[in-house]
Amino acid sequence: MKKWFTIFILLLFMIPSVSLADAIEGDVIITLGENLTEQQKQQILKEMNAPDNAEIITVTNEEEHKYLGGIIPKGQIGTKAISSSKITIGAPGSGLQVETNNINWVTKEMYMNALITAGVKDAVIYITAPFPVSGTAALTGLMKAYELSSNEAIPDEVKKVANEEMVKTAQLGESIGNDKAVALLAKIKEEIAKNPPQTDADMRALIERIAQELGITLTEDEINSLLSLFNKMKNVNIDWNQVNEQLAQTKDKLSAFLQTEEGRTFIQRIVDILREIWNALRGAFGA
Repeated sequence: MKKWFTIFILLLFMIPSVSLADAIEGDVIITLGENLTEQQKQQILKEMNAPDNAEIITVTNEEEHKYLGGIIPKGQIGTKAISSSKITIGAPGSGLQVETNNINWVTKEMYMNALITAGVKDAVIYITAPFPVSGTAALTGLMKAYELSSNEAIPDEVKKVANEEMVKTAQLGESIGNDKAVALLAKIKEEIAKNPPQTDADMRALIERIAQELGITLTEDEINSLLSLFNKMKNVNIDWNQVNEQLAQTKDKLSAFLQTEEGRTFIQRIVDILREIWNALRGAFGA
């Protein structure tokens, strides 16, 4: 346990944070699916109230397959890039705000949770399509736009795990409800930060315990799916200090479940635990 925790702390210390040092509050970056018709592009730009000076980038179907491949079937990703998004850079410390239109599977809270995992912060985000779509491909464009605005790359492995978190939360939401799915993943991340499981058996026990505490019944397949996700999450370069900050700034937006007293309590515990980790890290290297 001590060895694993030490490695975990060292990784946190070495991970560079994604920052918006090169972006200016109010800057707008728009992503458009490559396969939109010209009429659809103009319709979406009008819907977004896109300013004339907005930077517009294109997202390809190949990019969508790169980060969603192996997570959902190729047929579900499709052969066309349609989903589009608008990111407006917010003031430092403003947190994330997400709204969607014509997205019928991934909720705005799921996007928010995955974006926080990927290191995206302080932005107002709008996700749309010209007709109803699942929304699974939109995260690829959002991260691409954020990289452009911050002039820093989000590691591919972090993009992959953020997409997987979004998809698995949406899949879980179909059986236990979207709000509980979002809450379950947030609480498991809290516990991993507090006391990282050393083995698959420990991780499985953690997932089962938290599900029971939240009154959630999981199937064996759902437990195995979450086990795979969180083992990957432990081993990629996630900036947990920044996750802490964004959770604090967006905790009132995550989901209706998190607005209950129980939800507010465990989100505050996430913030407190990650703050303790960061303080311990500073103390260890400042001595």
